[in-house]
Amino acid sequence: MADAPTVALFREDAYLSEAEAVVVGLTEDGGILLDRTVFYAQGGGQPGDAGMLERADGGRIAIATATYAPDRGRIVHRPEPGMALPAVGERVLARLDWERRHARMRVHTALHLLSVVLPYPVTGGAIGEGDGRLDFDIPDAGLDKAEIGAKLAALVARDAPVTESWITDEELDANPGLVKTMSVKPPRGTGRVRLVAIEGIDLQPCGGTHVRRTGEVGAVSVTDVAKKGKQNRRVRIRLG
Repeated sequence: MADAPTVALFREDAYLSEAEAVVVGLTEDGGILLDRTVFYAQGGGQPGDAGMLERADGGRIAIATATYAPDRGRIVHRPEPGMALPAVGERVLARLDWERRHARMRVHTALHLLSVVLPYPVTGGAIGEGDGRLDFDIPDAGLDKAEIGAKLAALVARDAPVTESWITDEELDANPGLVKTMSVKPPRGTGRVRLVAIEGIDLQPCGGTHVRRTGEVGAVSVTDVAKKGKQNRRVRIRLG
């Protein structure tokens, strides 16, 4: 059914790069609704995935990004302009641009580590193509880019496992210290909240995709530390 929630396969396995699915609806603005998907929908500072929907006749529908419908339960696949739309009921193979997704997974995990290196309230953040940033509410300046980079690299080198678990909304309310972000609230609406744990290092609510171990982040550098307000510092990182 078009109004049923999309089964978000990426929440259970971020390494699943393709999956068969059924087209259950089309939105008025040309978006495609599937019964299940591997495409991460834009949210929490992480962009929506790009990729392809491969049709039974060999045709391909290029997907530029994925977003949530207003009800947040359904994921809308946004095709590139000019793409022919599939029919409701049609079976397709949803396939990610895996290289792009994996880079975002590495950056997202690195940003969690950055929030440990700089244990201050996070006021904003974003994941780009091989890079990312976090904004911190820091009352005092004087951040050293080289020092931050060295501490970040040390956490990556620990090759700590990254795992997910779930708690109820009530359990999160009873443990407000788990939430580091001031501007982005943990994804709610299902009665439970996903926690991402980096063993011995970090634990926080997060709906994004991550690598399995910190070592998979690879080489990462701090490229800039900028003042964005009286108490706001923006720290940028880049892979490689």
